Amino acid sequence: MRRKAKHYTLEFKQKAVELSYAKGNVAEVCEDLDILPAVLYRWRKEQKNYGKNSFPGRGNPKMTDEQKEIARLKKQLKEAELERDILKKAIGIF
Repeated sequence: MRRKAKHYTLEFKQKAVELSYAKGNVAEVCEDLDILPAVLYRWRKEQKNYGKNSFPGRGNPKMTDEQKEIARLKKQLKEAELERDILKKAIGIF
């Protein structure tokens, strides 16, 4: 029988990672918090790689600040191109 997936809050994940670094013993922290060591190691790696952008929520991609800026600029460029194309068609009509 499969274990039911548990969903943890952002605060819980952050505190678990902080606690694991403070204690230095991941196995002990996992036992205290009733989580799997692989999960805590994944959270630690994610926190290290993405910093404050870690744990964005289900379905949201993890991005660094630079990646977020690039995505925002791409969206802005796409909107500007769409406006330009609309204006070109309007000129052709008149």
